[in-house]
Amino acid sequence: HHINIKAPAELLEREKQFFCEILALREGARPDFTRAGYWLYDGDDPIVHLSVSERDFPGDQPGYFDHVAFQSSGLTAFVQRLNEAGIEHRQGFVADCDMTQVFIQSPTGTGIEVNFIGESI
Repeated sequence: HHINIKAPAELLEREKQFFCEILALREGARPDFTRAGYWLYDGDDPIVHLSVSERDFPGDQPGYFDHVAFQSSGLTAFVQRLNEAGIEHRQGFVADCDMTQVFIQSPTGTGIEVNFIGESI
């Protein structure tokens, strides 16, 4: 349904910009919570929630979360957008699924996998 990322306000602004510019999400309606933040939409779905938190979470507790994955289209344009923004990435191809995977990290260090079925460069 969605992922939620908490970060200090300044870093959260960079996170929002990253998700909107690189992953083509858009800022949309969000309930009036006690904490500031954003809901970022893919179509009608608020799939990324961003919440302001001044608490630093790395190392607070052990975890095994590695990444979140999105399915997309337009592989060539996506890779060009990454290159223009100077965002490091790596690609893989899963022949059994005819799928190209692009791996990146958001400004908060969240691992992101973007999958393109039937597309390759």
